[in-house]
Order: sequence, then C-alpha cells, then structure tokens
Amino acid sequence: MKPLVVIGFLGSTLDGSKPDASRWSKWRPSVGIVMQEDLRVDRFVLLHGTPHRRLAEFVAEDIRSVSPETRVEPYLIDFADAWDFEEVYGKLLDFVRGSPFDPEAEDYLVHITTGTHVAQICLFLLTEAHYLPGRLLQTQPRRGTAEPAGTWNAIDLDLSRYDSIATRFSAASAESTSFLKSGIETRNRAFNAMIDEIEQVATRSRAPVLLMGPTGAGKSQLARRIYDLKRLKHQVKGAFVEVNCATLKGDSAMSALFGHKKGSFTGATADRAGLLRTADKGMLFLDEIGELGLDEQAMILRAIEDKRFLPVGADSEAASDFQLLAGTNRELGRAVADGRFRDDLYARLNLWTFALPGLADRHEDIGPNLDYELDRFAEREGTRVTFNKEARDRYLTFATHPDARWTGNFRDLASSVTRMATFSPSGRIDASCVESEIARLRRLWSTGTAVDDGLGSLVPAERMAELDLFDRVQLAHVIDICRRSRSLSEAGRMLFAASLAKRSSSNDADRLRKYLQRFDLTWPALNDNH
Repeated sequence: MKPLVVIGFLGSTLDGSKPDASRWSKWRPSVGIVMQEDLRVDRFVLLHGTPHRRLAEFVAEDIRSVSPETRVEPYLIDFADAWDFEEVYGKLLDFVRGSPFDPEAEDYLVHITTGTHVAQICLFLLTEAHYLPGRLLQTQPRRGTAEPAGTWNAIDLDLSRYDSIATRFSAASAESTSFLKSGIETRNRAFNAMIDEIEQVATRSRAPVLLMGPTGAGKSQLARRIYDLKRLKHQVKGAFVEVNCATLKGDSAMSALFGHKKGSFTGATADRAGLLRTADKGMLFLDEIGELGLDEQAMILRAIEDKRFLPVGADSEAASDFQLLAGTNRELGRAVADGRFRDDLYARLNLWTFALPGLADRHEDIGPNLDYELDRFAEREGTRVTFNKEARDRYLTFATHPDARWTGNFRDLASSVTRMATFSPSGRIDASCVESEIARLRRLWSTGTAVDDGLGSLVPAERMAELDLFDRVQLAHVIDICRRSRSLSEAGRMLFAASLAKRSSSNDADRLRKYLQRFDLTWPALNDNH
C-alpha cells in the first residue's frame, strides 16, 4: 500500500482541551483520525495560524503518542480575515502549488471537519478541481459514547462512480439539450452533437458565442433558447436583447448600440440608454454581426473585453456586463481577409463557433419539425390540425427529395405548414391540399431567385443548382434571343455580330448550337416552348 497523507486544519475549538488525562475521554478530530484501527496515517500536514502555534504543538505531540508511525508536519498559514473567501482560497492555492504532491507515490485525504466554513469550502473546491489530488475526509464523534476516536468516512469526488448521481446528471443534461431544441426530437446526428456542445458551453461559459448558418436556419430561436436555459439555471438575471445589425445604418447605428446624450446630434431630444446598457446582466444577440461598420465593431470589442463603452456625445463612459451572442450568414473569415471585418473581433468571437445546417441538409429532421409547426399553429390559433396518412407521406416524400430547395429553411417550412393548416378548416390536411402546397413551393423557389428568368421549366433542377448567377443571366438572355428569332442562324448572327469581322469562320449557328448543348438544350426544344 502507498503511504497515506492527511491534510487538514487544526480545530482551534474542537481540538482544544485541558492538558490532563481528561482529554483522552473527549473526541478531538485531528487526534481521532490517527486512532482509527482501519486507517494508517503515515504523514499529517497540520495547517494552523500563529495564534494557535502552542495548541498545534500540543496536538502534534498527542498524535505522536498514539500513532508513533505518523509524522506530523505543522504548516503555518495566517489569514488577515479567516472569513474572506478570496484571501483564504488564494493562500490555500499558494500552499497547494508549493507542495510536492506525488499521487503516484502517496494517497491523500483532505480533512474538512475542522477549520472555518470558508476554509472547508476552499479545501473542497481545491480537491474537486484536482489541485489537491485526493479524497475528502469527514470525521465525527461516535454518538452515545465518550470514545475519543470517533468515526471517519472518505468521500470520492469522482461522481461518475455513483450511478444514481451520474444518471441524474445525464438526465439533467438531456433535459437541457431538449430545451435548446424546443422539445423537437431531432434525428440528425451532426446537429444533435452540436446541440450537446452548445448545452455545455451555455451552462459553463460566459464567453461570446458565434452562431453561423444560412437565413432561416434557426439562429435567432436558438439564441433565445440559450438565454432561457441560462435564466432557468439562474446564470443571468438581465434581459435578452436582440437586434438585426443589417438594420443599423449610418450614424444611427452608434446611437442604437451605445446610446446617446440629449443634444449630441440633431434629433437627439432625450438621453438614450442604448442596447448594450439594456442588456446589462443579461444577453445581447447581434444577428448578422457581419453587417456592422468597422467603427461599431471596434466599440463592440472594447465593450466585450472591458465592459465599458462611450455613448454618443457623452463625456464619461457607461458600463454594462452582458454576454454576447452573435449570428451571421456570412463567412467572417473571408470578410476579415477583405478588410470588412476586424480580425481582433473575429478572434474574440471565434472561441465558440457553431455552424447551423440548413433544412436541406437535415432531411431526417423534417418530420419532427413538421409536428412541431403543427403544435405551434394549434397554440396560436386554438385549432388542432393534422395530416391524414396519405397526405403526410406525400408531403414528406416531396420535402426530403433532393430537388426540394428549402431556400428559406425553417421559415419556409413554418409558412408551408401554416398555409396547409389554414386551408384545412375540417382539421385534416388531405392529399389535395398537399399537392396545392407543393406546387406553391415550387413556384416560390423558382421565382425567389435574383433573376426571374423562367429557366426552371427548361433546365433540370440538378443542372440549375450548378449554375452560377453569371451563367444563369447569360443563358436566360441567349434563350430570349432564340425565342425572338426565326432560325438558329438568325439567333447566332444577333448574338455574335460584334465579333464576326474578327473570325475566320462565320458559322454562328453551330457556335450557338454548341453553347445550348452545354445545358442540354436544343433549338427545337426552345421553339416548342415558344
């Protein structure tokens, strides 16, 4: 067996006694430890203050008398205020760091029966954090007797060894992750793993969190749920303040974020607190943070690091202690390279970065979210609407097909469910309603692009998805010329007239034909659609 070392405070009251034979009929915690038949103590580090030096020597002598094999090592540690948590913890941490602990060669018990409550708490924290590499030791008198040894119990802080505790912690963690997912039983493995990480960060860190993902992926909702989770755990008590940075333009951005003093500019008819001060003791969610100007970014960085900022027109700084959540659908790393985003702010935000996938990348989660949106509709409208089996199967087949673009992500899904539920006054969404909604979504996705060019009826969806906007605009113009021309040759002459004099061949029809073939298009096909 490895040598056993006990570390503990001298009990100025409990360890004290008259220096006569009566002391051996009294329970004294420090002496009682070495009187245990089933506990051999090889070394005892006895912590004490200068006022109790004589008592420490007296107790050390009694320990030696009942346990000659125990080497007592008195250690002097004085506190100006034994109830000052910061001082006690700091000095104990210095003691621990200066001690040559060797867990491979010795076992350690940290006695927490003696000492002030503050000292006991600090010893617990140092042991729980593994600065003290041992187990906690608790002693107590044996009830109904004058037996001086008392009883002892070692407490192992490895909570994973306790099945009931581990189960409770696991259940609490699962409850928190379910809360972050709004109770939706999501099935996407990558998304669930990300939510597990966010749950740990949300409950254990106050550092900024960056949520990335396309518009409609759920960044705002997740930010709100993070705040609600921290509030449930009493980790924040201030407000949740959300702002879309894309709406903050020009001089009004500084005022909205940092506040202003009355008269600081035209229209400033009263003092304004600003969003940062409103979020004091709470959370500030800056959605689309990539849209902020460089000056605002600089002030946000200082507010994160120093909790201070200067309102517009103010002579003195204001303070606000908030946790920052940021959202963006931009690639901030590229924005840094382009000089549109500060690299120091990006570095500060990039500690905890989570990329939310779009709905098209979470096909297995469409079903659970479909049920969630129906529940939301019922809460809003007071009417429960459900699918019949045929209609639900048809909708899910369409929704999970690779051609389903879901450009608006969960916003598209929420709107789609609302429309179907509204058009089903009987309370049942049938196949006819689903077919109408599918046609509506296809039109939405076809026309919801930067160019309404009608290519969706000509070019296969998978081919369209590969087209850059530049190629799409060019192709749309070529098709328009073809449809207004009487022949392939006429269309070719219109499209390539400027370069005709510079070419040895004037076969513009062949050149146009080869261009159309790149997109699986032919002249007859275009004329059929004329």
